[in-house]
Amino acid sequence: MAVALATQLREGTKKSHTMAENTGFVSCFLKGVVDKLSYRKLVADLYFVYGAMEEEISRLKEHPVLAPIAFEQLNRSQALEKDLSYYYGSDWLKLIEATPGALEYVERIHEVARTAPELLVGHHYTRYLGDLSGGQILKAIAQKAMNMAGDDGLNFYVFPEIADEKAFKTNYRATLDSLPIDQPTADRIVEEANRAFRLNMKMFQELEGNLVAAIGKVLFGFLTRRQRSGSTEAVAA
Repeated sequence: MAVALATQLREGTKKSHTMAENTGFVSCFLKGVVDKLSYRKLVADLYFVYGAMEEEISRLKEHPVLAPIAFEQLNRSQALEKDLSYYYGSDWLKLIEATPGALEYVERIHEVARTAPELLVGHHYTRYLGDLSGGQILKAIAQKAMNMAGDDGLNFYVFPEIADEKAFKTNYRATLDSLPIDQPTADRIVEEANRAFRLNMKMFQELEGNLVAAIGKVLFGFLTRRQRSGSTEAVAA
């Protein structure tokens, strides 16, 4: 019997979603405080995460629970490669390194794929539907904060093969509801989705140090200029 998985995922991860948005890195991002060095590190981490996800989804594309949600239009690896080339140059693959949080996330994806593939639905929902839902808003914030134009460096948020995002999300949720699972499996998928949120939060928390340092540098520069300006005004007076 079909279960209302889409609704259960939405309701069952509300608390985790709020907690993720309240991490320092995401909170600053949503307020328009974005540092390129921190952001490119996030892009690198996401490259490893999506690489693992898309590798496993492709390998398990005949799995009865995973096959229906294996929408290739959602794949992010190629978009992330373009962004990494923008931020790091042509040798980007030699220059990037996954943070401990990203490595833990990648390991969990591979572990689930080996032991309970159906739970990958929780990871798929958490990342891809979130990217599609908030992508354009986050892209606009990043463009303004980092003084960027066009898609260069922000391809991660662009889904060229999805013409109607609203219709696609409606279809995605309907597909979730039609998956051949029972209620105990749905409960485990929701639990795994919450775990995915926690893994995302670990990655964000690791980036907070870089962001704080960048903000401190900007603030220090601002105060230094103020002090110099004040000294000049005092001499002039």
